[in-house]
Amino acid sequence: MKEVYLDNSATTKCYESVGELVRKVLCEDYGNPSSMHRKGIEAEKYIKEAKEILARLWKVQEKEVFFTSGGTESDNLALIGAARANQRAGKHLITSAIEHPAIINTMRYLEENGFSVTYLPVDRYGRIRLEALQEALREDTILVSVMYVNNEVGSVQPIQEAASIVKAYNKKILFHVDAVQGFGKYRIYPKKLKVDMCSISGHKIHGPKGIGALYIDEHVKIKPILFGGEQQKNIRSGTENVPGIAGLGLAARTIYEGLDEKISRMRELKEHFIEGVMEIPDTVIHGLYDETSAPHIISVGFAGIRSEVLLHALEEKGIYVSSGSACASNHPQISGVLKGIGAEQEFLDATLRFSMSEFTTMEEIDYTLDTLYNIVPVLRKYTRH
Repeated sequence: MKEVYLDNSATTKCYESVGELVRKVLCEDYGNPSSMHRKGIEAEKYIKEAKEILARLWKVQEKEVFFTSGGTESDNLALIGAARANQRAGKHLITSAIEHPAIINTMRYLEENGFSVTYLPVDRYGRIRLEALQEALREDTILVSVMYVNNEVGSVQPIQEAASIVKAYNKKILFHVDAVQGFGKYRIYPKKLKVDMCSISGHKIHGPKGIGALYIDEHVKIKPILFGGEQQKNIRSGTENVPGIAGLGLAARTIYEGLDEKISRMRELKEHFIEGVMEIPDTVIHGLYDETSAPHIISVGFAGIRSEVLLHALEEKGIYVSSGSACASNHPQISGVLKGIGAEQEFLDATLRFSMSEFTTMEEIDYTLDTLYNIVPVLRKYTRH
């Protein structure tokens, strides 16, 4: 049976070169980077090289790059660490209503611990309303967090405009970006964007799972949320995941090689898929789907079919997709993102996310479309009304 993987926003297939490097570091260059002997120095070199790669891609200093266990920890460290370190200046935080659970649930935790949070509304395409951001800013605002690309509908936020509004109001307010879905699809330069902190994850860019990074501007006051051996300047204690870090560095370097061609190809596939899927009656695309949207994410609502039913019907044909954020998929619930953009009631539990990578082919897209043409009418026929 043909296998078509269209769930790349959940995780990506590792580059072969990355897998080989991770194995080498695990089995051959396995020293602890804090050890003073040769094996430790060998391990430390991998960390240094990965820092150099990310610093170059971000156009920041190497000392501003910190490694974590993934996007979730990067988001937690940025929000909790900065909130605690700057609470004397105020306890008001701002984010959007359609952030990833790693942001939303962290903000809720901070609310339980004495902070107040404003959740910005978004338009029907999933973009924050800049006027709402302007109105939300207060004298006690200390942190704003807005994602670069929404993980469910692919909306791209106006980060530079938002950061400019924040910094014009008060340059001391910190601006954090969750770039987990944007890194590897866009060239992201935090300093140019006026961004103080930026989170990324390895397994979204054909790197290993369990590794991420956080850019923290050298002037940001932040407190650790993990305590231990004071590694990484005591910002993130714990023996570094050297195989993961090495893999993240190589994956980051590789994904940006020939990036324009890769993105152009994905956009071509996306356009072809959308044209094809819209031929199915009672189908809607959530969010924008022109060049102002992410090149790899397509959110499609199929009226009259529960998303879980259609997901498994596609799975039986070897096609793997998602019904929303993978971080919540084990506990099915109505998407807060779809609610946030004002999706019609009939699509709230009838939407699938198709997400591509540089490995996706036109043949796979055509096979998926043909499969949908066949199974959607059948499933609708047997849906109870």
